[in-house]
Amino acid sequence: MILVLSLLFVSCKQEIKPADIEKLNGYWEIEKVVFDKGEEKAYGMNENFDFFKIKGTKGTRTKVMAQLDGTFLTTDTFENVSVRFTDKGTFLDYNTDYAKWTEELISISDEGFVVKNDQNKEYYYKKTGPINILNDGKKTK
Repeated sequence: MILVLSLLFVSCKQEIKPADIEKLNGYWEIEKVVFDKGEEKAYGMNENFDFFKIKGTKGTRTKVMAQLDGTFLTTDTFENVSVRFTDKGTFLDYNTDYAKWTEELISISDEGFVVKNDQNKEYYYKKTGPINILNDGKKTK
């Protein structure tokens, strides 16, 4: 019985291919976090977003803040990101001058992705973009 359940669990896991990594590029916001015991924390409206810029298997993740005119405020701080494919899964390896950590990429689509950290917390992200709530007639990019 355990073997059947294990095979069912493994077969449900998305196989992530190198071409899928391009989907990470852009602006993302955390939709919810699922903790290791199953509790969930939903996020409402976020002020901060993650901006991924990855080419091949290397890139950056930058924290940005949405502005009322549809632009994003950013700082010079960012995290280097390396994508690593193994027989156990796909991993995002982050590093800064101060820390290094890894998250497993569980699933990815054009609309969202899920990562799991070393504390078994799953972060559900959804795609986002600029929103011009000032309605000043200017088109946001």
